[in-house]
Amino acid sequence: MSIKRRQGGLSLVELIMFMVIVGIAVLGLVQVMNLTVRASADPLARKQALLIAESLLEEVQLAHFTFCDPNDANAETATAAVVGAAGCAATVETVGRLAGESRPFDNVNDYVGQFGAAEAAFNNAAGALADVNLAALPVTGYTATLRIAPENLGPAAAPIVSSAAPATMDVLRITVTVNVGNESVVLDGYRTRYAPRSI
Repeated sequence: MSIKRRQGGLSLVELIMFMVIVGIAVLGLVQVMNLTVRASADPLARKQALLIAESLLEEVQLAHFTFCDPNDANAETATAAVVGAAGCAATVETVGRLAGESRPFDNVNDYVGQFGAAEAAFNNAAGALADVNLAALPVTGYTATLRIAPENLGPAAAPIVSSAAPATMDVLRITVTVNVGNESVVLDGYRTRYAPRSI
């Protein structure tokens, strides 16, 4: 008596179904990996933009904020933005760059031409984003702007007009914006006047 055994294995239909299912799974994995690799450069660019913004903000915050020009003889003792006994010896600090000055500026007010407007204050003569020594940064595609505006951090008082003279302000809000591609990093900081000895 002979017993016929049925052969084990896969039918052609089962094999084709297996190949289709595995192919779809592999295609899904490849698409996820492609998306991950394509987006992996973005965190690097964003991190570099953040580092650039932090260094530029720190540069501005470290500048003097005095009633007088920092080169004035009474810059450390003046208690008012006037020329005279309680104020400056000769030069009251104003907003805007003085002739012959370059980065790093000696006063916060020198970084912008007017309060409340965003400016490309960190570019060198060639128009490239530059470090404090005016050397172009070794990265491409990054731009930065600076906005400085008077701020009232105390109790409610008369509103501050952004065109006000530096003599009437004790707090400045510094906003640095760094752009790369379609990403923006915005950092805000404050600089307060401590007078006298506001260095």
